[in-house]
Amino acid sequence: MNYGKLPKRVAEYFLFLSNRDKKTLTPMQVLKLVYIAHGWHLGVYGRPLVNEPIEAWKYGPVIPSLYHEYKRYGSSVIKNGSSKSPAGFDSEEKSTIEQVWKGYGGRTGISLSSLTHEPGTPWSITVQQTGHGSIISNDLIEDFYRRRAAS
Repeated sequence: MNYGKLPKRVAEYFLFLSNRDKKTLTPMQVLKLVYIAHGWHLGVYGRPLVNEPIEAWKYGPVIPSLYHEYKRYGSSVIKNGSSKSPAGFDSEEKSTIEQVWKGYGGRTGISLSSLTHEPGTPWSITVQQTGHGSIISNDLIEDFYRRRAAS
């Protein structure tokens, strides 16, 4: 049974892709890309991409360990992207991350955050039901992205 990767490993994959494509990422972009990739992975493959809970914070879904890893950058660019392709990802995980990068990698942090705040998203449902700081259930995330994948 695959229980997902450490969120930091998924973030490092996105930082590798940004470095490869000569782009930059801020902490907000990384936080939202990891969340979105987790959602699509649950929706398409029925298994989590990351192995930590996601919380409904004021500015959207956040994995606390990832926030604390990159908060020192503030709204600045994260400067430690690897030039070496991350190892230890299966073909489905790589596919999800690459597809999310293609579809969402060019968006700003604010734009990505706005996507996660739309009515009916797992974040908005969780905030309505249990308030900020609550854990967004993987079942809710999986259902949302499964419906998006089917449409």
